[in-house]
Amino acid sequence: MIFSPVEIEETVNMFMKQKLDIRCITMGISLLDCACEDSKRANQKIYDKIMKTAGNLVKVGQDIEKEFGVPIINKRISVTPIALVAGASNATSYVEYCKTLDKCAKELGVNFLGGFSALVQKGITRADKILIDSIPEALATTDCVCSSVNVGTTKNGINMDAVKLMGETIKKTAEYSKDCAINGCAKLVVFTNAPEDNPFMAGAFHGPGEGESVINVGVSGPGVILAAAREYKGKPINELADGIKKMAFKITRMGQMVGTEAAKRLNTRFGILDLSLAPTPAVGDSVARILEEIGLEGCGAPGTTAALAMLTDMVKKGGVMASTNVGGLSGAFIPVSEDEGMINAVKQGSICLEKLEAMTTVCSVGLDMIAIPGDTPATTISGIMADEMAIGMVNNKTTAVRLIPAPGKKAGEWVEFGGLLGGCPVIDVNTFSCADFINRGGRIPAPIHSFRN
Repeated sequence: MIFSPVEIEETVNMFMKQKLDIRCITMGISLLDCACEDSKRANQKIYDKIMKTAGNLVKVGQDIEKEFGVPIINKRISVTPIALVAGASNATSYVEYCKTLDKCAKELGVNFLGGFSALVQKGITRADKILIDSIPEALATTDCVCSSVNVGTTKNGINMDAVKLMGETIKKTAEYSKDCAINGCAKLVVFTNAPEDNPFMAGAFHGPGEGESVINVGVSGPGVILAAAREYKGKPINELADGIKKMAFKITRMGQMVGTEAAKRLNTRFGILDLSLAPTPAVGDSVARILEEIGLEGCGAPGTTAALAMLTDMVKKGGVMASTNVGGLSGAFIPVSEDEGMINAVKQGSICLEKLEAMTTVCSVGLDMIAIPGDTPATTISGIMADEMAIGMVNNKTTAVRLIPAPGKKAGEWVEFGGLLGGCPVIDVNTFSCADFINRGGRIPAPIHSFRN
């Protein structure tokens, strides 16, 4: 891969002025060979394997930062969904498994470790149920572990029993961790069509179809895309789209270089490059501000979904041209608490929960990092979740929900999560009941277009 002097200068400006960074390098590790009937022995095997495999992850990341001058913000680990590993044991709670993962993360110095997860899109096994029941306590008593549960796929439909259970679990998790530095719900994602190679938290896990270990890279550049949008101010949308695509291409080349080098030094393979516009609370690092630069008075105004569709598509097209390894989620994230522009949109009333849901039909993920009133019923949370899962199922795309019931808080009040997770106003929720629908349970069948063989 050869870079011209002009490209190098341009890339330096991206780092120095436009907040471009490698958001994360995530090492995926298979724990399938750690399954053991004795849970104590299983936990020891998990600890030993993670420490051995990821022992140099942080150092390699730091070395690449220094040598190439590329900021790598987070070094992370994802593991095989723990329900698949712990299911062989005699344990009746998986909290100790979560604590083992947390111990590994802290000793290795990684930011987060994902994979306290279960895949229940078609049914719930004994191990899945134990893991889900363990989530509230597990996330309240650990700091670095993230959890995810996949409740639906386009091929299998939506497991409404799991949707109901996860609504209840989110409520319990919020209550269990109300006095923690980070509310456990900020580390819990519910998916449809969850990718097995996603490097971003809180939804990362090392899928059962993956190899022994892999390096997945997440690149983020909202500030760079914002600068590109400013260059095309007043120009036709197709010209703006082409400019965004070209900039995404340049960003992806940088991520490809880092991923290839990290995999080589860690003696593993380079998996995928996830080119997602993942914002932060910092000014100038916002997806919402890109949409406003395109021509919206406020994010959420009429035209927002169309602008986001164009943005997401151009980011993906530019990335695919630059790397054959593009995967994960890739597109645009629209978390509320992690995006300064989105926070402002909620404050000024230009965006609501229903508009955010509409935007998820065309972006990378779903309803992300949204604080809702603490007294929101579990069935309402499940109903919001079911709507989002249906969008993913019918459109054959990944969708997710990371809702945070804020204990004791009402709509309009402020909730602080800290650090990269930011803070946000509590958003209003439709108070009409969906309890009778959710309490039916069962399964929403797969859509007709899922039958492709």
